[in-house]
Amino acid sequence: MKFGRQTEGERKPVRLPLVGMIDVFFLLLVYFIVSTTLAMPEDELSAALRQESKEASASDLQPQLVHVIPGDSSPIFIVGNQRLTTQEQLTELLSKLPKEAGVFLSVDDAAPVWAAAAALQACHDAGYEKLTYVTPD
Repeated sequence: MKFGRQTEGERKPVRLPLVGMIDVFFLLLVYFIVSTTLAMPEDELSAALRQESKEASASDLQPQLVHVIPGDSSPIFIVGNQRLTTQEQLTELLSKLPKEAGVFLSVDDAAPVWAAAAALQACHDAGYEKLTYVTPD
């Protein structure tokens, strides 16, 4: 083993592979030139502001909220401030309301399962496509 210093004649020149580095810099240069050329300047971007209109749009409508609670002999369906006792009454009332926003269905824990299924069927029969089940508070 030779740990001594090498003399001037024994040193090997250090070679750096510059070809790969030149390729990387060239590709980065091309990328930045192309991306700045194709990107739309910020001052030309259109502002996506919402226009106020006097007519109500479908997104302004609130979904109907149907509560199902247990009653004395049959479950009670509550829509707004109206209390209904049959599935037919619920279907008739829901068919008169706007359908674009959908329905939120909330079922009390003490209500029977068939009452929740009846409320689901009434919403479907009334023509609602968007139906969301929410847990009671």
